[in-house]
Amino acid sequence: MKNRLNPFILSLVFVTFATGLTGATDKKLNVLFLICDDLNNDLACYGDPQVKSPNIDRLAKRGVLFERAYCQYSLCGPSRASFMTGLYPDQNLIRRNAIHIREHVPTVQTMSEMFRAGGWFASRIGKIYHYNVPKHIGTGGHDDPYSWNQTFNPRGRDVDDEDLIFSLRPGSFGGTMSWLAAEGKDEEQTDGIAASEAVRQLKAFAKTEKPFYLAVGLYRPHTPYVAPKKYFDIYPVDKITVPTEPEGYLDTLPAAARKSIRRKKDQIDLPDEVARKAIQAYHASITFADAQVGRVLDALDETGLAENTVVLFTSDHGYHMGEHGHWQKTTLFENAARVPLIMAGPGIPAGSVGKSTKALAEMVDFYPTLAEWCGLKAPTYVSGVSLMPVLKNPATDKPPRSGAFTQYADGYSLRTDRYRYTEWGKDGKGGNELYDHESDPAEMKNLAGKVEQAGVVGVLSKQLRKRIAEAGRKPEGLTQIQYENRRRVK
Repeated sequence: MKNRLNPFILSLVFVTFATGLTGATDKKLNVLFLICDDLNNDLACYGDPQVKSPNIDRLAKRGVLFERAYCQYSLCGPSRASFMTGLYPDQNLIRRNAIHIREHVPTVQTMSEMFRAGGWFASRIGKIYHYNVPKHIGTGGHDDPYSWNQTFNPRGRDVDDEDLIFSLRPGSFGGTMSWLAAEGKDEEQTDGIAASEAVRQLKAFAKTEKPFYLAVGLYRPHTPYVAPKKYFDIYPVDKITVPTEPEGYLDTLPAAARKSIRRKKDQIDLPDEVARKAIQAYHASITFADAQVGRVLDALDETGLAENTVVLFTSDHGYHMGEHGHWQKTTLFENAARVPLIMAGPGIPAGSVGKSTKALAEMVDFYPTLAEWCGLKAPTYVSGVSLMPVLKNPATDKPPRSGAFTQYADGYSLRTDRYRYTEWGKDGKGGNELYDHESDPAEMKNLAGKVEQAGVVGVLSKQLRKRIAEAGRKPEGLTQIQYENRRRVK
């Protein structure tokens, strides 16, 4: 049969795996990888009281929602390179944007490349690796061509309407707060075009029955926050609350942490009206993106592919919308480190469907999880761990991780069940932070300097430095290429 794995040994491995979870089958599972750009956890299924996200919510009802999933780097390019290679940024050496992954790890096998080598048809629609937004919309950006059998680069009227966009810095959009309540239909926007292409491809896959790994990368809610006007109307400006921080808050932070939330000078102490409009636009863009996710999920159901397709929904990192006095990303606070993560599909026991889990997860875990789920074996150098034990039992008392690890600039942070602990500079010489999530989920009270917390700091510092060492180990069997001052060094 054409859908059997090849070679025969891999087929036996998959059949054994699938039989144990979903009943006897000889078909490969498809993968639908859905990712939004710069989306935080402002979603109804994560408890947000304002944001409308009915389609992502319904995906959560048919799968497992991870309440505590975290990126490895709170910036687009490094985060995407990390989860696609299964490596930490200090392993694939990608710690900034605008880098092709094979500049540093030329022999790496990416997640989709693993599926492609195993007989799946790997297709990319939109943004999976780093793109400059909106400058690179409609191009391949910093894509990795070895990862795909085919690619599609959508380009919508949002690009042509750039001269209509309001920006805090006129003419600057991608890294600056900017927005537009657009004219026209969803289908005219870049993400609307991406969703239409995803629907077309799903219908084609249903006819050919060819196993697929389809990655759909939406550009919203990344700046500029562009969505049709009807989505803005959902969020009246007078109903929006702008976050605040207590007087003297900045004095409680190490200098590096202060820099991370004050580096964008044009986004500090925004006037209340501007801040409200920014939040309105961000939420409008989320609901617009949710509608496009819904179109893709509808096609999955209508074609009958949902029965044999694993779905993973996520974002590349979190996002601040005024929390800690900061807007956008690039911090080591929960707002920027935490990501939405929902997984659904065959193999999740009925008792686990629609459940949420407090088990800690990292984005680097996507690679080994999807590999195990689909009967493949990830390369030995992959640093993540499989989350299948959590999918089988979201309430497990033996989760695969005891902490989630995130870095930014020269800072490293560890999120445990109770605490977030962060150190800046080598061996913490740039200062540290400790937040108790039982009493301070907003991370506004740095306890690192409190005498009574010295024992907790000591334990967490040891754990964090162990994770730093592990995340920096050279991947066995991979070539690493480093550059200094644009010159290659061995």
